[in-house]
Amino acid sequence: MPLSSKLFAQSTAIQLFNMDGALPPFMRQNPIWPSTFPKILSIAGILISLTILFNIEKSSQTAKTAEINYRRLTEYKIGQALLLVGLMVVYAPALRPVGFLLSTSLFLLIGFTLLGERRWWMILVVSLISAGFVWYLVDRVLGIYLSPWPSLFMGS
Repeated sequence: MPLSSKLFAQSTAIQLFNMDGALPPFMRQNPIWPSTFPKILSIAGILISLTILFNIEKSSQTAKTAEINYRRLTEYKIGQALLLVGLMVVYAPALRPVGFLLSTSLFLLIGFTLLGERRWWMILVVSLISAGFVWYLVDRVLGIYLSPWPSLFMGS
Protein backbone atom coordinates (compact mmCIF):
# COMPACT_ATOMS: atom_id res chain seq x y z
CA MET A 1 0.00 0.00 0.00
CA PRO A 2 1.48 3.37 -0.96
CA LEU A 3 2.38 5.86 1.73
CA SER A 4 -0.33 8.31 0.61
CA SER A 5 -3.02 5.62 1.01
CA LYS A 6 -1.84 4.77 4.50
CA LEU A 7 -1.83 8.42 5.54
CA PHE A 8 -5.29 8.92 4.05
CA ALA A 9 -6.61 5.93 6.01
CA GLN A 10 -5.14 7.32 9.22
CA SER A 11 -6.60 10.78 8.71
CA THR A 12 -9.98 9.22 7.95
CA ALA A 13 -9.82 7.24 11.18
CA ILE A 14 -9.13 10.46 13.09
CA GLN A 15 -12.36 11.93 11.71
CA LEU A 16 -14.31 9.34 13.70
CA PHE A 17 -13.77 11.54 16.74
CA ASN A 18 -16.07 14.20 15.28
CA MET A 19 -19.19 12.05 15.58
CA ASP A 20 -20.35 13.10 19.07
CA GLY A 21 -21.55 16.61 18.30
CA ALA A 22 -25.13 15.56 17.55
CA LEU A 23 -25.68 13.57 20.75
CA PRO A 24 -28.68 14.64 22.84
CA PRO A 25 -27.76 16.38 26.12
CA PHE A 26 -28.84 13.47 28.32
CA MET A 27 -26.50 11.11 26.47
CA ARG A 28 -23.50 13.42 26.90
CA GLN A 29 -23.48 12.59 30.62
CA ASN A 30 -23.11 8.84 29.99
CA PRO A 31 -19.65 7.35 30.50
CA ILE A 32 -20.05 5.17 27.39
CA TRP A 33 -21.42 6.69 24.22
CA PRO A 34 -22.50 4.94 21.02
CA SER A 35 -19.19 6.07 19.54
CA THR A 36 -16.98 4.56 22.25
CA PHE A 37 -16.28 1.27 20.48
CA PRO A 38 -15.60 2.89 17.07
CA LYS A 39 -13.16 5.24 18.81
CA ILE A 40 -11.35 2.31 20.42
CA LEU A 41 -11.18 0.58 17.03
CA SER A 42 -9.90 3.73 15.34
CA ILE A 43 -7.14 4.13 17.93
CA ALA A 44 -6.18 0.49 17.47
CA GLY A 45 -6.23 0.98 13.69
CA ILE A 46 -4.02 4.06 13.93
CA LEU A 47 -1.52 2.26 16.15
CA ILE A 48 -1.43 -0.81 13.92
CA SER A 49 -1.09 1.25 10.74
CA LEU A 50 1.72 3.32 12.27
CA THR A 51 3.43 0.08 13.24
CA ILE A 52 3.15 -1.14 9.64
CA LEU A 53 4.04 2.27 8.19
CA PHE A 54 7.30 2.51 10.10
CA ASN A 55 8.11 -1.22 9.81
CA ILE A 56 8.22 -1.62 13.58
CA GLU A 57 6.64 -5.07 13.36
CA LYS A 58 9.47 -6.46 11.23
CA SER A 59 12.59 -7.43 13.07
CA SER A 60 15.92 -7.97 11.37
CA GLN A 61 16.06 -11.51 12.78
CA THR A 62 12.98 -12.84 10.97
CA ALA A 63 13.14 -14.13 7.45
CA LYS A 64 11.54 -11.96 4.82
CA THR A 65 8.06 -13.23 4.06
CA ALA A 66 6.64 -13.38 0.59
CA GLU A 67 4.99 -10.13 -0.39
CA ILE A 68 2.49 -9.51 -3.16
CA ASN A 69 4.11 -10.01 -6.53
CA TYR A 70 2.45 -7.50 -8.82
CA ARG A 71 3.73 -9.31 -11.91
CA ARG A 72 1.68 -12.38 -10.92
CA LEU A 73 -1.42 -10.41 -9.90
CA THR A 74 -3.68 -12.50 -12.12
CA GLU A 75 -2.86 -15.59 -10.03
CA TYR A 76 -4.48 -14.07 -6.95
CA LYS A 77 -8.20 -14.42 -6.33
CA ILE A 78 -9.06 -10.82 -7.19
CA GLY A 79 -12.46 -11.78 -8.59
CA GLN A 80 -13.39 -13.51 -5.36
CA ALA A 81 -12.42 -10.43 -3.35
CA LEU A 82 -14.40 -8.13 -5.66
CA LEU A 83 -17.44 -10.38 -5.39
CA LEU A 84 -17.22 -10.21 -1.59
CA VAL A 85 -16.99 -6.42 -1.71
CA GLY A 86 -19.99 -6.36 -4.05
CA LEU A 87 -21.86 -8.62 -1.65
CA MET A 88 -21.15 -6.17 1.17
CA VAL A 89 -22.42 -3.29 -0.95
CA VAL A 90 -25.68 -5.18 -1.57
CA TYR A 91 -25.96 -6.31 2.07
CA ALA A 92 -25.94 -2.85 3.65
CA PRO A 93 -29.00 -1.39 1.86
CA ALA A 94 -30.83 -4.72 2.16
CA LEU A 95 -30.81 -4.68 5.97
CA ARG A 96 -33.98 -2.63 6.44
CA PRO A 97 -36.25 -4.00 3.68
CA VAL A 98 -35.15 -7.64 4.03
CA GLY A 99 -34.59 -7.62 7.80
CA PHE A 100 -31.45 -8.28 9.79
CA LEU A 101 -31.86 -12.02 10.31
CA LEU A 102 -32.64 -12.88 6.69
CA SER A 103 -30.16 -10.47 5.08
CA THR A 104 -27.32 -11.44 7.43
CA SER A 105 -28.00 -15.16 6.98
CA LEU A 106 -28.04 -14.76 3.19
CA PHE A 107 -24.89 -12.62 3.31
CA LEU A 108 -23.07 -15.29 5.31
CA LEU A 109 -24.44 -18.13 3.14
CA ILE A 110 -23.29 -16.48 -0.09
CA GLY A 111 -20.01 -15.33 1.47
CA PHE A 112 -19.11 -18.81 2.71
CA THR A 113 -19.96 -20.23 -0.71
CA LEU A 114 -17.80 -17.62 -2.46
CA LEU A 115 -14.91 -18.50 -0.18
CA GLY A 116 -15.15 -22.15 -1.14
CA GLU A 117 -17.09 -23.84 1.64
CA ARG A 118 -19.21 -26.64 0.18
CA ARG A 119 -20.79 -28.29 3.23
CA TRP A 120 -24.30 -26.80 2.97
CA TRP A 121 -25.43 -28.05 6.36
CA MET A 122 -22.44 -26.34 8.01
CA ILE A 123 -23.01 -23.10 6.10
CA LEU A 124 -26.69 -23.05 7.01
CA VAL A 125 -26.18 -23.81 10.71
CA VAL A 126 -23.32 -21.34 11.18
CA SER A 127 -25.01 -18.50 9.31
CA LEU A 128 -28.34 -18.89 11.13
CA ILE A 129 -26.75 -19.19 14.57
CA SER A 130 -24.38 -16.27 13.90
CA ALA A 131 -27.13 -13.96 12.65
CA GLY A 132 -29.39 -14.87 15.57
CA PHE A 133 -26.64 -14.46 18.14
CA VAL A 134 -25.58 -11.04 16.84
CA TRP A 135 -29.21 -9.89 16.70
CA TYR A 136 -29.76 -11.08 20.29
CA LEU A 137 -26.66 -9.27 21.54
CA VAL A 138 -27.46 -6.00 19.78
CA ASP A 139 -31.21 -5.94 20.39
CA ARG A 140 -31.67 -7.62 23.76
CA VAL A 141 -28.34 -7.20 25.55
CA LEU A 142 -27.27 -3.75 24.30
CA GLY A 143 -30.83 -2.48 23.96
CA ILE A 144 -30.34 -1.09 20.44
CA TYR A 145 -33.43 -1.82 18.36
CA LEU A 146 -32.57 -3.88 15.29
CA SER A 147 -35.46 -4.98 13.13
CA PRO A 148 -35.12 -8.75 12.76
CA TRP A 149 -37.81 -9.21 10.10
CA PRO A 150 -38.46 -7.62 6.71
CA SER A 151 -40.14 -4.20 6.83
CA LEU A 152 -43.10 -5.74 5.01
CA PHE A 153 -43.89 -7.82 8.12
CA MET A 154 -43.14 -5.02 10.57
CA GLY A 155 -45.72 -2.60 9.16
CA SER A 156 -43.27 0.17 8.30
